[in-house]
Amino acid sequence: MATPVLEIKDLHVEIDGKPILKGLTLSVKGGEVHAIMGPNGTGKTSLAQTLMGHPHYQVTSGQVLLDGQDVLAMRTDQRARHGLFLAMQYPSEISGVTTANFLRTAINSQRGEGKPIPLKEFRDKLDDAMRFLEMDPKFSNRYLNEGFSGGEKKRNEILQMLMLKPRIAILDEIDSGLDIDAIKVVAMGVHSLIGPDFGALVITHYQRILNYLKPDVVHIMMDGRVVKSGDSSLAKELEAKGYDWVRSELLHEV
Repeated sequence: MATPVLEIKDLHVEIDGKPILKGLTLSVKGGEVHAIMGPNGTGKTSLAQTLMGHPHYQVTSGQVLLDGQDVLAMRTDQRARHGLFLAMQYPSEISGVTTANFLRTAINSQRGEGKPIPLKEFRDKLDDAMRFLEMDPKFSNRYLNEGFSGGEKKRNEILQMLMLKPRIAILDEIDSGLDIDAIKVVAMGVHSLIGPDFGALVITHYQRILNYLKPDVVHIMMDGRVVKSGDSSLAKELEAKGYDWVRSELLHEV
């Protein structure tokens, strides 16, 4: 299978008639980790939700392509089957559905009708992934995210990613609320997939997770668009100088 490429071209998005994304452009390929940083309210989570097809976000112009195919023409489930994955900032609780049943159903949906994953193969993969993420095996039999702590929910998002093996993953503030040990485990989970068949777009406020993920490209978002991109040193510079430094640079460029 060819290396995945996610292309976002001049994307404009509104919610309730209010412009949120205002001409955002970037591209993520397999083997790459891209980080997006920016002040609150600048559209980072809106971008993640738009990419997965949240109905509240209206795309008014622009393109999103995955491997040359029009993502915006796909339903959310089609986007997932095509290889997009979103680790949510605030994972939902689903009562009555165990983590194991949720994951097996999702995998079978990927595989297509008449090709279910054998139960033993599924359990072996799930047990391996949970050990890798240092998760208690009992979590597989609990209802999805119900009663989980914030950190446990975030690990569960990474567990889903490891089991589903998407082509491009969007990780929306996957580090928020995590202690240092949990951040290392989450980063380890992402790193285990990085290669020609997998790329990641990491949305974060903080440098700390980037110390472990080591992004190839860092993008700074402001007012609904990417205003500056650079290598991993850009995140360290941003943490040292703050967003006023970026605003000042933009003013001098005008």
